[in-house]
Amino acid sequence: MCTCITYTNNDFYFGRNLDLDCSFGETVTITPRNFPLIFRKAGRQDHHYAMIGMASVNDSFPLYAEAVNEKGLAMAGLNFPGNAYYQKPDGEGLEIASFEVIAWILGKCASVAEAEKFLDEMKIVDLAFSDQMPPAPLHWMLADREKCLVLEAVRDGLKVYENPFGVLTNNPPFEYHRMNMNNYMNLSAESPRNCFADRLNLRPYAQGMGAIGLPGDASSASRFVRAAFLKWNSVAPEEEKANVSQFFHILDSVAMVRGAVVTDQGTYDITTYSCCANTSTGVYYYKTYDDCRVRAVDMYETDLDGKELIQR
Repeated sequence: MCTCITYTNNDFYFGRNLDLDCSFGETVTITPRNFPLIFRKAGRQDHHYAMIGMASVNDSFPLYAEAVNEKGLAMAGLNFPGNAYYQKPDGEGLEIASFEVIAWILGKCASVAEAEKFLDEMKIVDLAFSDQMPPAPLHWMLADREKCLVLEAVRDGLKVYENPFGVLTNNPPFEYHRMNMNNYMNLSAESPRNCFADRLNLRPYAQGMGAIGLPGDASSASRFVRAAFLKWNSVAPEEEKANVSQFFHILDSVAMVRGAVVTDQGTYDITTYSCCANTSTGVYYYKTYDDCRVRAVDMYETDLDGKELIQR
């Protein structure tokens, strides 16, 4: 389970909670412009946009969970079991494995508008990274300052949705989340007024009652609503420290506490890390479950013209 959000307050920010029951060997990873990205069916990119994000690195390929490139385009993959469907490769169209999607799009495209030009021909194909690493069932959120999309590879092909909320969680598909948001249009950050009956003397007795009904459980549908409500009602000074702090406060509201969510295998989902990238400056902030200090890695403090992956 995961939650991804965008946030605009002068600068544009993109980040997520990664909710799992274990680590996947992740490190903050910078892919410089001249590191060769070799794809199984989609050729190679010897020269591309630099990017930074959280990844595990296997056989010299960055398996990004999320990343942002030097042009301000950001993307994250989130768990989508039971609905994700990857096609068998047949040599037709633009065939990209699920583990390659983030690196291919962020390496090639400077904006959502530019990425959209490739989506009609793109197929997410059923290829494993290795025998030990089968394809993960994912859907993706792709965003820049101007636009946000959701990409879902299902049996009918690759579905692309415009996402006005700038939020994504997990199952059900995005169309459900979009419809479900209508159930909460009555919520407000302000004190409620009596709509129950004019002849009854009903009035608020505490602050925050305008948001009674805001779901508080850890399900993906509830996290979607809660993250969207807090994001769209967020108020912060237009400066970096306040923006980053506010971003993490929103993510904290939908984070997993060890023991609160038990998987079918008897393990515990936790928010293994939370991250926030300033897409304008290339600074990637993150914290982990066992260390709540926010750390920062600046992509531009490295050699972005290099040929080797940089791990922090």
